[in-house]
Amino acid sequence: MAMATEPTYEEAKTRLDEVVAKLEDKDLPLDDMVSLWEEGERLAKVCEEKLQAARARLEAVRPSDS
Repeated sequence: MAMATEPTYEEAKTRLDEVVAKLEDKDLPLDDMVSLWEEGERLAKVCEEKLQAARARLEAVRPSDS
């Protein structure tokens, strides 16, 4: 079984936007809504981790004030 590669920040954000739009459809069955919510949580975590990594990289190259 091949491992799925982690999406880029942009891919995760785009998919998260799609998930949110689908969750706004009040006619979805409950099971579908729960599955989308779980996917959204995973995508939000990916986005947050990517943003934290980018912040750390920027902090590493930022000149110190001392």
